[in-house]
Amino acid sequence: MFVEKKNNTKKKEYRGSKQLCIDCPIRTACLGKSAQEKKFTVTYYREEYERNIARVESNQGGYMKEKRQSTVEPVFGTLTQFMGLNKVNTIGIKQANKCMQLSAIAYNLKKYMKFIEKRTKSDARVLALYFSLKNTLYKAIDTLLRPCKSTIIRNHL
Repeated sequence: MFVEKKNNTKKKEYRGSKQLCIDCPIRTACLGKSAQEKKFTVTYYREEYERNIARVESNQGGYMKEKRQSTVEPVFGTLTQFMGLNKVNTIGIKQANKCMQLSAIAYNLKKYMKFIEKRTKSDARVLALYFSLKNTLYKAIDTLLRPCKSTIIRNHL
């Protein structure tokens, strides 16, 4: 075992002399004319890779892939393509989580508003729902950003 310097990964190295390859049909393509040995490397985690590939290719893995493609990936596609969330411009996991939560709130509100439009018949009812949602959204944003506000105020004092 050794650590490859290029990308700092663990590798295993195998070597075989040309005497081992006497009966091999692809010997000349593999070894060439003058090589005395063949050397190749594989990742140290090969067994884990193979186990993961087998899990993904199983029946349950196929089912989970279909499930993910129909539920989660369309949401991420909408967030990145239509709502401008190509990159999270924050530092740290907590801030990135807040950004994703706000994006999820915006996505769900947009979806909910489309659903409500179909059900409401009067303009007054639409306005009542709009203001109710607006207040709920402001409370959710205030709850998410409360630690940030105290940090910003402390930094400016």
